[in-house]
Amino acid sequence: MGAVHYTVELGTGVFAFAHPEPSFGHSNIGLVIDADGLTIIDSTTTPGLAHGVRREVEELTAELNLPIKRVVLSSSRVPFAGGSWAFWKAAFYGSEAASEQLDAPANLEALRRLLPEFAEDFHEEFETRPITHTIAENAWITEAAIAVPLPGEAPSNLAVQVPAANVVFAGALGSFGVTPLAFDGDPAAWAASLTTISELGATVVPGHGSIGGASDVADLAAYLTACVEVDGDVSALPAGPWDEWTNREFDAVNVERAARLSRGDTETPQAMFKLLGF
Repeated sequence: MGAVHYTVELGTGVFAFAHPEPSFGHSNIGLVIDADGLTIIDSTTTPGLAHGVRREVEELTAELNLPIKRVVLSSSRVPFAGGSWAFWKAAFYGSEAASEQLDAPANLEALRRLLPEFAEDFHEEFETRPITHTIAENAWITEAAIAVPLPGEAPSNLAVQVPAANVVFAGALGSFGVTPLAFDGDPAAWAASLTTISELGATVVPGHGSIGGASDVADLAAYLTACVEVDGDVSALPAGPWDEWTNREFDAVNVERAARLSRGDTETPQAMFKLLGF
């Protein structure tokens, strides 16, 4: 499957390859150009999509003759790491949690059920690239970009701040117009992390959805906070901007996860198994 992303220039040497159809699995990719090479943020869902974006990156930067030197994975989840082998020669940066999860084999049947649009891509040979460099604290990974570890969608995610462009690639921590999925995350911690995200850049590139800013971050934080406040009762979720979002089938998972964590229960929500048909 070829890329269907469109290119957005966000500043000098800073680009996003954005998916035009907001939906879970239709994820975005970032690009930061430094003198020593290119840094890619996330790798989208499948190798086919990632190879398409790679061709677009190579066409865009052809005159520079720079290698793809680094890939930052904001999460181990397939919408962000599934196409990683398209960039196999690069160094891979991620959190310790992402590194551990990517070392484990993918649950192919679960992926096929969660992302049926891409089911044929999750064949027996499907795998993701392992992390080569773990990030545990804020760190300059290039002259232009800072990796910022924050919890939320997973025990630890990575955002990438580009201060000179006033841009932050939120990756898995950003979901604008698309209902987030926190089956293994922490909705309360995620909402808190979004305060930091809003301080890192005026322009926010989410992992899912359209490029946005502070108001989009606030809407996502409000949704996650609402998931916590309803204390396990998904029917009690109030009206909000999320009424227009895609993938509302994730509500039950997020609400149950928040309620379980409030009681010290870290088990996977039963709503997640129901969503997958198990």
